Amino acid sequence: MTKKISRYPVPELNELPEDIQAIQNGAKANFGFVPNVVKALSHRPAELRAFLAYNDALMNKESGLSAADKEMIIVAFSAKNGCSYCVQSHGAHLRVQSGNPYIADQVAINYKEADITERERAMIDFAMKVSFDSASVNEKDFELLKGHGFSDEDIWDINGITAFYNMSNRLMSFLAVHPDEEFYTMGR
Repeated sequence: MTKKISRYPVPELNELPEDIQAIQNGAKANFGFVPNVVKALSHRPAELRAFLAYNDALMNKESGLSAADKEMIIVAFSAKNGCSYCVQSHGAHLRVQSGNPYIADQVAINYKEADITERERAMIDFAMKVSFDSASVNEKDFELLKGHGFSDEDIWDINGITAFYNMSNRLMSFLAVHPDEEFYTMGR
């Protein structure tokens, strides 16, 4: 029995514009499968293009945040948002980037009790504040983060990742996108 990927129709590869076919083929070559997020968002090619462009701008740039930091942020608030797709997919990437097969589960369940550093905890605390009480972000938050070695640009990155992936959480939940099975074992 094939699981439904999304509430909305998922186009067949040959029905998609050439650039979206190339994106899916590239994902398959890179990961060994086409992630369900790409398949689901292919329903609206222009939005998939914009989504991937902003993702690349945030996640694939030089930053004071490590790749594991970025994934850790996403896992923490995605769990709070109840987005199983993002918890599983970014949890897999966190395990791979950190080399720690347990960290994603710890962060998703309760980051305050996870085996993470005070710097990482402060980073996630800020991401949670941006996620659930952004109107109260103030200079004390910046001072606290700077005390942990984050620059103004790093703080922007934490905010940008948080804002974008909160949107992604809502898209994946709205679309009822199921996590790819491959993510459950990746990095373990």
